[in-house]
Amino acid sequence: MNTFTPDIFRTIRHYAGKVRTMHNEIRTERFLNSLPNDIRKDIGWPDRFISRRADRN
Repeated sequence: MNTFTPDIFRTIRHYAGKVRTMHNEIRTERFLNSLPNDIRKDIGWPDRFISRRADRN
């Protein structure tokens, strides 16, 4: 039973990291969407984000 314990903790840590990453991405996306349109256009939002997300899939 002791040999499975590190694997369980590794899995939980991995899952928590994914959840944290998703949370940070959502928070960043909300922040960028709250910016004025002219600033979003200057930084290429959401055009760059959409193409980046499409590249991942």
